[in-house]
Amino acid sequence: MSFGAFSLLPPVLAIVLALATRNVIPALFCGVWLGATMLAGGNPAAGLYDSFGDFIIPSVGDEWSVTVLIYCGLFGVLIGVLQRTGGAQAIARAISARVASRRGAQGATLGLGVLIFFEDYFNALTVGSVMRPITDRMRVSREKLAYIVDSTSAPMCLLGPVSTWVVFVMGLIGTQLAEMDASGSEYLIYLSSIPLNFYAWLALGLIVFMVVTQWDFGPMARAEARARTTGEVMAEGANPPSGHEVEEMASVPEHQARKRNMLVPIGVLVGMIPPLFLWTGNYPENDLVTAVGQADGGQSILIATFVAVAVGLIMGMTQKLFDFREAMEIVVDGIKSMTLVYIILTLAWSIGSVTSELGTADYLVTLAEASISPSLVPVLLFLIGALVAFTTGTSYGTFAIMIPIAMPVAVAMDLSLSLAIAAVLSGGIFGDHCSPISDTTILSSAGSACDHIDHVRTQLPYAITAGLAGILAFFVAGLSGSALIGGAAGAAALVVTAVTLRRLWRMPPQAGLARD
Repeated sequence: MSFGAFSLLPPVLAIVLALATRNVIPALFCGVWLGATMLAGGNPAAGLYDSFGDFIIPSVGDEWSVTVLIYCGLFGVLIGVLQRTGGAQAIARAISARVASRRGAQGATLGLGVLIFFEDYFNALTVGSVMRPITDRMRVSREKLAYIVDSTSAPMCLLGPVSTWVVFVMGLIGTQLAEMDASGSEYLIYLSSIPLNFYAWLALGLIVFMVVTQWDFGPMARAEARARTTGEVMAEGANPPSGHEVEEMASVPEHQARKRNMLVPIGVLVGMIPPLFLWTGNYPENDLVTAVGQADGGQSILIATFVAVAVGLIMGMTQKLFDFREAMEIVVDGIKSMTLVYIILTLAWSIGSVTSELGTADYLVTLAEASISPSLVPVLLFLIGALVAFTTGTSYGTFAIMIPIAMPVAVAMDLSLSLAIAAVLSGGIFGDHCSPISDTTILSSAGSACDHIDHVRTQLPYAITAGLAGILAFFVAGLSGSALIGGAAGAAALVVTAVTLRRLWRMPPQAGLARD
C-alpha cells in the first residue's frame, strides 16, 4: 500500500509534538503509534498493539540494537568510574599551577574541555567546577567561563573518536543502513562525518580566536569589562544555580585524585579500538582496508569500553577509593544513568521502522528530487535540525528524528551521506547552544555557577556567528562537492564576522559595571 504524502504524518507529528511539549519521548511514541495505526487500517487499538508487537519489541530485540544498548550502559559506567576516581580533578589541578593570566585561564578551560571529549554532562560539570576558582582569580567573568564550557562540551563529543554521543549516533546510522539494505561500517561512516561537522569545528575555532585575541562583542564584552575592571565575576543581581551536581563532583580528596585515573582508562579505550577493528575484520586474512571496512564497530567499541571500565574499577579499588561493593554500585548507577538514552534510542529505531513500512523516505526522495536543488539539502537539514534542537532542548532527540530522514534522501539524490549526517549533527548542536532549555546549557550554567539567563544571552551572539558561518559552509560544500572549500568558506566568514562585530562594539569606559 502506498501512503504518499500521508506517509509524512508520523515524523511530522513527532516533530510538532516535540516542539509543543519540549519532550521528545512522548513525541516519538505518538509518531510510532500513528504510523502503526495507519498500517493497521486506521484502528488505534490495533495500532497500539502493533506499536509494541511489530516495532518497539523487535527493535530492542535485534542483535545490533542490543549491542548498542549494552555499550551505552558501559559508557555510563565509565563516566561514573572517572567521576568517582577524580582523574579530571587532578588534571585540572596540574593545569591551574601553570596559569598566570586571563588568557591562560581561558585557554586552560578550553584545553580541559577538549581533553574530556567522551561525555557532555561530565564535561560541563567537571570543567566548570574545577576551573571556576582559577578563572575567578584571574578575573574572567562567569559568563565567559560558561560559554567556553558549553561551546566545548557538545562539539567535542561529536569530534572525538569515541563518546556517548558517538555510540548513540552509530546506533541510528546502523539501523538506517539496515532499513535501506545498504552495506558499510556505521563507525567508519560516522568517522567520515567528523571533518564535515562544520558548526562543531567553527564553534571551537571561535573559542580559540576569542581566547587568543581576548576580543569580545555583544553582552559578553560588557561582562568581561565588568570582571576585568572591578573583579566582579558575576553581574549585580545574578542568581547562579545551586549546582548540587557540582558538589557531588568533588567526591575525591585532592591528595587522592591522580591524573592517571582518567588518562589510563581513556588511553585503554581509545588504544584498543584499532586492534579490535583489525581483529573483528579478520586481519591479516584480509588486507588492512578490507579488514577495517568489514570490522564489527559496535562490538569493538563495546569490548574496548568494557576493558576500560574494568581497568578504572581496579585502579580505584587498588587506591582504596572504594571497595568491591561500592564498585558494583558504581556499575549499577552508571547503567541507570543511561535510561533516557535507552528510551530515546528504542523509540527512534521504532519510528524508523514505521516510516520504512509507510514509504516515507521514498516519498521524501521523490519530493526532494522534484523541487529542491541538491546543493540546498545540507543547508535545509542543518536549519531544520537547529529548529528542532532549539525548541526541544535536546540534540539526542533531534538526531533520532532527523537521521532516518536525512540518510535516504542523501542516497537517492546522490549526495554525500557523510555530509548529510554532519548537517544534522551540526544543526543539533547549534540549536542546543542557542536554547535556554537545553540540558547541556543548563548544566554548563550549573557547573560554572553562572546565572543561567546571563549565560544564554552572552553565548547567543557567538553561537549565531558560528551558525551563520556554518550555513555558508554547508551551502558551499553542497554546491562545490568539496568539504575543504566549504570549510574554508565557513572559517573565512567566521573570522570576518567576528572582527567586524568586535570593531562595531565599542565599550564605554564604565561598561559592564551593572547588569544590563
